[in-house]
This record gives sequence, C-alpha cells and structure tokens, in this order.
Amino acid sequence: MRIGVDYYPEHWPKERWLTDARLMKEAGFNVVRMGEFAWVFMEPEEGRYDFSLFDEALEILARHDIAAILGTPTGSMPAWVARKYPDCAAMKPDRQRRNWGIRKTNCFSSGTYRLLSERITRAMAEHFKNTPNVIGWQTDNEFDGNPCYCDSCRANFQDWCRAKYGTLDALNRAWGTHFWGHRYGAWNEITLPEEQHSYNPGLWLDWKRFNSWLQVQFQRDQVRILREVCPHHFVTHNTMSFHPSINYRDLCADLDFASWDNYPVFGPPQILYNAACAADLVRGFKQKNFWVMEQTAGPGGWGAFGRNPWPGEIRLIAYQQLAHGCDGMLWFNWRACTAGREQYWHGLLGHDGLPLRRYREAAQTAHEFRKLWPEVEGTTVRAPVAILYDYDSIFAQESQPSFENNTYIQDHLRRYYDALFRAGVNVDIVAPTADLSRYAVVIAPQLYVLPDATAHHLAEYVRKGGVLVADIRLGVKTETSLCHDRTLPGLLSDTLGIVIEEYESLTGIWGAKPSEYRVVGRRDISGTFTAFGFADWITPRGADVLAGYSDRWHMEPFAAATRHRSGNGWGYYVGTILREPEFYDQLIGDVLAKANVTGILRPPVGVEVSVREGAGKKLLFILNETEQEQTIAVPSGKRELLSGQLTESKLTLPRFGVAVVKLA
Repeated sequence: MRIGVDYYPEHWPKERWLTDARLMKEAGFNVVRMGEFAWVFMEPEEGRYDFSLFDEALEILARHDIAAILGTPTGSMPAWVARKYPDCAAMKPDRQRRNWGIRKTNCFSSGTYRLLSERITRAMAEHFKNTPNVIGWQTDNEFDGNPCYCDSCRANFQDWCRAKYGTLDALNRAWGTHFWGHRYGAWNEITLPEEQHSYNPGLWLDWKRFNSWLQVQFQRDQVRILREVCPHHFVTHNTMSFHPSINYRDLCADLDFASWDNYPVFGPPQILYNAACAADLVRGFKQKNFWVMEQTAGPGGWGAFGRNPWPGEIRLIAYQQLAHGCDGMLWFNWRACTAGREQYWHGLLGHDGLPLRRYREAAQTAHEFRKLWPEVEGTTVRAPVAILYDYDSIFAQESQPSFENNTYIQDHLRRYYDALFRAGVNVDIVAPTADLSRYAVVIAPQLYVLPDATAHHLAEYVRKGGVLVADIRLGVKTETSLCHDRTLPGLLSDTLGIVIEEYESLTGIWGAKPSEYRVVGRRDISGTFTAFGFADWITPRGADVLAGYSDRWHMEPFAAATRHRSGNGWGYYVGTILREPEFYDQLIGDVLAKANVTGILRPPVGVEVSVREGAGKKLLFILNETEQEQTIAVPSGKRELLSGQLTESKLTLPRFGVAVVKLA
C-alpha cells in the first residue's frame, strides 16, 4: 500500500532533506506528493525551465525507497504570468481582475493561461517521465468551480449554449424566457448571472454546468499530455468531496481513480459520519477505490485553527478511510510551514521539525497498513444500498432552495446516511443514471431535477423488485429548470402511490417566524416527531400511511410518510423533515426489512462497522469513535488481524480503538 505525506522540499533547506527522508522511511512511508505549488521554481521566467531542485529531492527520496506523485502546478500562477498576461487573472462580477497573491486566481477561459498550463505540464512530463520513483500525477489542486466574469468567459458561455441548444428558439423554450420578457434575439445578448436568486433559473443552472465543464476541459488538456508522455503513470485529482460548485463525477471520468482531501477534525470529538459519507461519495465518482491525497495530520486552519487531534484520532481517521475503500493515503503535511498563509495548518511534525506524538501515531498506522495490505489488496466495499447524489439538483437548488436553510449536503442526505451507518450497512453514493440493479435499496433525497428518462429509470427499478425511498421536492424541475406541468410527484406518482397537490415551506421568508408540525407514527413507525423546514400535503392513492400530522386540523387529512407496494418492489416517500434521528432509524429499519438487507452486525452508538471484500477475502473493520471503551458482539473464531488473536463472541475496543476481523 502507498502511504506517506505531502512534502514541499522548496520550503526547507537542502541540508534538511536527508533527515526528512530518513524519518519518513523509519515511519514506514513509501510515497510523497510534491510540486503542486512550485510552478515558479520550475519555470522562473517564461520558457526557462529548471527542475534541478526536484531532481535532487527525488534522488534523496529514491535512496530511501520513497516514490513520488507530482502535481501539475497550475493552481498558483507565478508573478511573471500575472504581470505579463493580465488576461490570465479571473474577473469578479464588478469587472475588476482578481489580484495576484493568493492561489486559484486564474481564468479558465483564458487562452493564454491554458497554453501556459499545457506548456508547464508537458515540460514536467517530459523531464520526469523516466525518473524511476515518479509513479503518478495529481492535476492542479482542488478544482472548485468558481466562476470568472470576463469577456472571454461570457463569449465561451454563449458558444457553449449555442452548441447545447442549436437555435435561439430552442434556448428560449428551454429557459422559459417569455417570463419578464427576457427573450434572446441574438447569442451575444446572453449575460452572465451575478446574483443567483435574481436570474432566470434555467440560465443559472446552465451557468453552473458551464463553469464545471470549463474546469473539466482544463484538466482534460493536462490529462491528455500526461497520458501521451507518461503512459505508465497514474493520474488523479484531489477533490473536495461534497463541494457543491463543480461536478466531480465529470471531473473524475478522465482519471485513473478519484482522490480527496479529508479534514474531519475541527470541533470536539464526534462520530465521523461526514468523513465516512464523503469517502463513499468519492468512491462513487468512479465506482472504484480511491486515495486520500490530504489526510488530517494536526490542527488545521489559516488565521484561526481548529483543535489538535487527540491521541488515537489520527490513526482512527486513517482506518475509517481504509475501511471505506481507500487504497493510498498521504497526510497533509509533513511539517508545519514556517512561512505563508498555511503556517497554522499543522503537519505531522511541528515548526520545530521534531518527530513527536503525531509523527509516532502516523508511523504506527503506516506500519500497520503495510502489514495489512496483503489481506486488504483486491478488496472493496460492496454496498447493498445506494444514495443518489445529483449535481443538477444541487446546482438548481442553489438559486431556488425552496425553503430557508435547505442544507441538502450538510444535513438532508446525512439523515438517511447516518441511520444506515447506525444500522451497520455499507452505502454507495451514485448518480441517478447509474445502474441500480445491483442495489436492494435506493434512496433519492431531494431529487429536484428529474428528467423523464430518470423517472422511468427509477420506476422500472421498483417494478423489478427494488426498494426506493424518495422525499421532498422530488421531480419539481425539468433538466432545464422549468417546473414540470404535472401534479407532484409526476411520473413517480403511481410508483409511490401518492399525489401531492399542495406543499409549503415551514421556515418562513423575509423575517417571518418558522413553523413546526407534530408528526405521529403509524403502522411500523411509532412515536411522536417534529416536522420542520418543509411539508408536502400528501394524499395516498394506494400507499400505506407510516406517519401523519396530528396537531393542526388542516393537516390531519394528509400523510407525512408513506409506503407503497409497486410491481415487485416498494416505494417510500417522506414528505417533510423530521428533527428526531429516531424517525430515520425506524424508517430505515423498515426499508431494510422489506429489502431483506441486514448489516453484518448492529454496532452500539458511536461504533462504526464497514466491510471490504473481493478476491476471496472479506474483512470487517470495527472503529470505536467514542471516548469510552466499547464492547461489540462479533462473529467468534475469526482472526483479528492487528492482534493476531481469534475473536470470542464479544470484542472490547478502547477509546478510538480499531479492529480488523478476517471473515473469509
């Protein structure tokens, strides 16, 4: 297994490099990432390349059996680029160019910047293609979809729209430009939306798609060069998992595997739901195992910073990613920088460069991972449940969230995910258009943009025996952000056995006080719950009522949650947001029962379980994410690989403890 650190030799005197390499080798590290912000060191002036600094560093690392992943350094342009070619800088909505001096300031439409980025990529590839310990590439750094408002971007967006729609009549129909008389009579009349809530929703959705597409194309130019010159090297990119401004699924299509940057430690110790969920999302980008290019190594932050990982947490966080399909991991970073904006983004080593507690914990983890690798290699997560994650819905809801504080990413999807986590069931997070036949359960939270083809895809999935869970704002919009002219939930009404003739936001707008409803469980859900945020007024048309409203006379005729037999499968619908996690635990319990899905074991609260399998092997990872000792019922007579002992019927883990049980 490849495990190591992000290393920046340009930050440190050459006299220190040998010490760093020795400490890395002693820690069990066998890979570094380097170079992603070193453009000015490699090309100090246009056309003059100097790779000697990295040649020397790579040679020292090679002597210590440490491989390297090189980053194309286009996330931070040299000062000479900004001075010589002002059009390379992105433009803000106020028509002012972004100042040079921070990273990610470039315009992706700039032909000059694209040419310069291709030149440095090709020069690096040609120079390092035969360097023995260079094994792969990371493109740029953390693409994020941020827009530029220059004339070049406007012209490119107009061309993109022309290529997509063909004629202005088609575009005007798609966007519904009859509203407010905003009909276009020429392509160059199309403007760039500056305020998301004030512009045509169709324009906004395509603007978001365009900016994502633009960065995918920018990366594609680099990937093309790297594959041509370095065909034996892998290519990846360090995504930011749930970052909402770019379609990472499209970005990863050109890569060998997806990667991401994992920083779950900022506030108090807590159950690592979000990092597990993000790992499953990144694994779903290509539906294959992934790498972590930046892993939590210490307190993180720029001006202010978060807390220090407590003893055992660095190891715990690393094992969670391994359990969810990580095949390569690098801590960010090796040593806390003494200069620059990230002086307080701490590394395994502090500013003093001494190998202290965090280094020792990472070293323990690295040695354990490499010992485990013969058992882990060739395995992955095979999940019985999929959650649909749709970029079009995310982009569209950015301009029209339907209700205040609609935190789809941070909270809404997680309500279902966390219940599955607590049930001990692995999850894939995939596109709505993915092959769903492999999953017993599919959950579609806020599938706001629903093309007819996708609706038929989901209906067919249920008809053939799948269990679908859908909820609020399902199927509101077409693929061009027009409202469907059907009673909700549209083409899925028969599948779900309901109609929704009316609905409401419970948050209020313009300073109005939020509302709440009381919800009472029925049939296989018991208890009283609190509905907030949004409420569908659901009328069953054959569906069973699992929960109903109880404290408002006008809501008593309507259901809050339903279940319907459709074909050989089941369709569930949740028409509101429930504050209590117990509701989702009961709902998921009923869903899993209908789908005949059981977890390998049901862990106590705060203990995570995940299974990797393949190549005739099956491994159970158990992680105690609490500060208390936990005892878990486990299959007996199995080998626990870290201790080498056979399991009994119960296994006890200390705080932040981990176990890896070989089931097969």
